[in-house]
Amino acid sequence: MAGKCKKPNSCRVKGGDDFFSDNSLSGYWILLPEEPYCEESQANFCSMLYDSSVGESTSATCKALQTHIIKKENDKKPQKCTECDYTSDKPYNLQRHMRIHTDEKPYVCSDCNYRFTRARSLKRHYRRHTGEKPYKCGLCYYSCIENSSLQIHMRIHTGEKPYKCSECNENFRHTAGLRRHMRIHTGERPYKCNECDYTCEKPYALQCHFIRMHTVKKPFVCTDCNYTFTHAGSLKRHYRLHTGEKPYKCNECNYSCTESCGLRIHMRIHTGEKPFKCSLCDRNFSQSVGLRKHMRTHTGEKPYKCDECNSCFTEKSSLRIHMSIHTGERPYKCRECDYSTSRAGNFIIHMRIHTGEKPFKCNECGSCFTENRGLRIHMRTHTGEKPFKCKECDKIFSQSTGLRKHMRIHTDEANMSAGPARLCVVGSSISVL
Repeated sequence: MAGKCKKPNSCRVKGGDDFFSDNSLSGYWILLPEEPYCEESQANFCSMLYDSSVGESTSATCKALQTHIIKKENDKKPQKCTECDYTSDKPYNLQRHMRIHTDEKPYVCSDCNYRFTRARSLKRHYRRHTGEKPYKCGLCYYSCIENSSLQIHMRIHTGEKPYKCSECNENFRHTAGLRRHMRIHTGERPYKCNECDYTCEKPYALQCHFIRMHTVKKPFVCTDCNYTFTHAGSLKRHYRLHTGEKPYKCNECNYSCTESCGLRIHMRIHTGEKPFKCSLCDRNFSQSVGLRKHMRTHTGEKPYKCDECNSCFTEKSSLRIHMSIHTGERPYKCRECDYSTSRAGNFIIHMRIHTGEKPFKCNECGSCFTENRGLRIHMRTHTGEKPFKCKECDKIFSQSTGLRKHMRIHTDEANMSAGPARLCVVGSSISVL
């Protein structure tokens, strides 16, 4: 019968009449000839029978047990990081923590070479390539790659928002949302690409940037337009542009979209929420990307440059659209007619000609529009807003087209003052040349 270690101060083994004591064990008693082992770890030691004539064999057995006991006792002591205040009672936790300081990332994705400190992080990451989303919401179409995301998603249905901003009292469903929101107030962009100067507010945005910009491999190909993607999920969402599938529907109006994030942003039209505020002027935005683009109007920054003609742009998407001028590429093709375009947004709006969809509805008079811009312009008839002002005579207009037409009055006046007018008589009508 095997011996069992009863810690902390006595170690007794049943099954014989003879006891053996080794003073070096400091109070641990071993009964031989049984095979001593520790119940906690089931770690077996030397299987040597007790023989009073072979003292060194017995001593070796005790020393092995002594080493094991000391190791188990040391493992219970807090393991402290030499670089920071982190402590853990598990040595492997400390070993994993040290990768933060050493920047060691031993787990590498075979598809995109992205590296991780933990094996489970790599496992979750692989689902982005395979498109696997094992966690599904029972109340809507939402599915995700990890259980924690599903738990956070369920708060959409329950309305729970337990995390509150101390600056503007906005509430969030999860800590990550609050943390990202706080960067609006601080202006922090902590995630930086190691390959270029790109910075962003979200780690996933950095990951997507790295895959798109610094990874050549894009194994997922659209059979309709040959557009390629690094993730199966991206291809799946892209297919909806061709099929017209829009699984995410607004409960307030007829709006529907291809992605859950699009619906979340759309809902701000109904709530009037504009959480992103410019620190240099009074403009507010419903999306962080809107604020980021707007800030370039203050800084004059145009970071995206065309290699063909040196044109510069404030947005990467604008550069991509501009490049179609040089390449002639128009990947978005309508199945109903001959229309094609280089812009996904234009393609979505065009498809509403065939479907008759007008998802943007005025809450004041019920008028509906095919695009948000039409609703925004229409709302000025109710609010009286006229943001376009003539620099010559201070006349104001609700639309840029009105201002453009008005400016012809001043240009015609300038032409008339430049020289004598010539009259052209045609029948009974007289016109100024």
